[in-house]
Amino acid sequence: MDVFVEYLAGIDDPFHRERTEEVFTWIMTKYPHLQKEIKWKQPMFTDHGTYIIGFSVSKKHLAVAPESVAITHVENGILKAGYDYTKELIRIPWKSPVDYDLLEKMIDFNIKDKLDCTTFWRK
Repeated sequence: MDVFVEYLAGIDDPFHRERTEEVFTWIMTKYPHLQKEIKWKQPMFTDHGTYIIGFSVSKKHLAVAPESVAITHVENGILKAGYDYTKELIRIPWKSPVDYDLLEKMIDFNIKDKLDCTTFWRK
C-alpha cells in the first residue's frame, strides 16, 4: 500500500478514503503479482509494464478505468450492478456496494488479453 499512501491521504472524505483503500487492498490480495503505480496522479495496477486497471476519486463516485475493450467485455455485468459508465470508465457510487466479481472479471480479462502486450496501452 506504500505506493498509494500519499494518494489515499489526499482523499478528504474518510468514507471515500476507506472504500478506496478497501478496493486497493482487495486487488493487492487477489493479484499480488500486479505492480502498484501512480501515473498522471492516478493510482493504477500494471502487469509486466502494461496497464491493467486504474482508479480516480470524485465527490460522487469511485471511477474505475480498465480500458474500453474490458468495459465492452463486461458490459452486461456493469448494467446488472447498476453502475453508470462511459466508453472509458465505470462509476461506482459511494452509496453502492462494490461488485468485486465484476472487478475480478475486468482484471482477469485484461491480464489474459494483454499477456503478450509489450506496450502500456493497447494499440
